[in-house]
Amino acid sequence: MLPDSLRNHIETKLNACISDVRPVAGGDIHRAYRLRSDEGKEWFVKTNTAPLAAAMFKTEAQGLALLGASRVIRTPKVFTHGCTDDGHAFLLMEFISPGYKNRLFWENFGRALANLHGNTSAQFGFAHDNFIGSLPQSNTRHVSWEAFYAEERLWPQMLLACEKGVFGKEEERQLDGLCRRLTALCPKEPPALAHGDLWSGNFLCDAVGQPVLIDPAASFAHREMDLAMSKLFGGFDDTFYKAYAETWPLEAGFEKRVEVYQLYYLLVHVNLFEGGYVEQVRAILKKWA
Repeated sequence: MLPDSLRNHIETKLNACISDVRPVAGGDIHRAYRLRSDEGKEWFVKTNTAPLAAAMFKTEAQGLALLGASRVIRTPKVFTHGCTDDGHAFLLMEFISPGYKNRLFWENFGRALANLHGNTSAQFGFAHDNFIGSLPQSNTRHVSWEAFYAEERLWPQMLLACEKGVFGKEEERQLDGLCRRLTALCPKEPPALAHGDLWSGNFLCDAVGQPVLIDPAASFAHREMDLAMSKLFGGFDDTFYKAYAETWPLEAGFEKRVEVYQLYYLLVHVNLFEGGYVEQVRAILKKWA
C-alpha cells in the first residue's frame, strides 16, 4: 500500500484529495501506483526507500524533461519528485491511459526516434550523471564517441563485475582490445540525444495510439545505442526499423556491429542479475577483441 506519509505529502503538493490508490505492476525496482482524486484526475507515482532512490527519481525526471522538450515524441509530464521526512522517495507523473497499437504505431515510433536522435550536442555525455536500472551511469563529457563509450560505459561496468568476482584479467584484456578498435568499428557521427535504455518495457502506447517514452537513462550518445538495445530482447516490429532507416539511414554494417553496443547493456545485466548474461558477454569479448 501507498504509505500514509507519502499519500499526505502528495495531497499537499497537488492540493487534491486522493480517493483511490491502485498498485501498478511491471517494474523491477520501484513500487508504483495509480492515484485518482475525488474530481476524477489521475496520476502515476513511483516510490522507493533505497538510499539512492531520490537521486534516481531526480535524474529520471530530468531525462524525461529533456526528451519531451524535443517535441518529437511524448513523455509523461512530471509534476514533482522528492522524499518524505520518513524516507519515501517518489516521482509523481501524469497517468498515461493505455491504448492499442494501430497500424501506424511502429512507423510513427521509428520516425520519431530518428527525429529525436537529430537533437545533438557539442560533446558526448550529459550535464549530470544518472542511472541505468539501479546502477549509477557516468556521463562525463567527451569529444569522441570511442572515449565516451570506453571510459563512461564499458569500463565502469567491467570493473564492477570484476569487483564482484564475475570477470577477471582475461576479460579485462579482451575489453581493452575491443576498446582500441572502437574508432574503426563505430561510424563517426555527431552526438545524438538518446533514450539510453530502449527496450519493450520502456515505452507505452497511449490512448490515441502514439508512442510514449518512459524510464530513460538519457545522454548524448551514438544513436546506434538505442537501436542496439531495442534488438537485445527480441527486437521491435520490422516496420519500426524500416521507418527509422527511411528517416535517417544507418551506415552499412549495423547488424554486424550491433553486438559492440549491446555489450554495455549485457554488462549492466551481468551486474544486476549475472546468470546467462555472463556467457553472452564472454562471447562478444572473444569475438571482437
